[in-house]
Amino acid sequence: MRTFIGGHEAVSANDFVELALGTPVELWLGVEGESEEERAARLDAARDILAENPDLPDVVSRVAAGVIEAYAPELFNVVPIGRHPAARRRGTFKGAA
Repeated sequence: MRTFIGGHEAVSANDFVELALGTPVELWLGVEGESEEERAARLDAARDILAENPDLPDVVSRVAAGVIEAYAPELFNVVPIGRHPAARRRGTFKGAA
């Protein structure tokens, strides 16, 4: 099966992500061995993109959640961690707020 996004074929997972985001994955994650100057330029470009597209983090989160739900739904099978009822009544629970 072939996958096309906006008329472009996604032949790998990286292609799919790049086409979905409209930017290369390396812009956000960096590359091994990049210099401090390259990193600074990459981060400047990322800041510019985020300034022009303030909804991008929300869009990316929705895309990521949709992909996880479609291809790895077991990752959403989590059990909420609650406080122990007796400790809550006594006020002695020292867990995270």
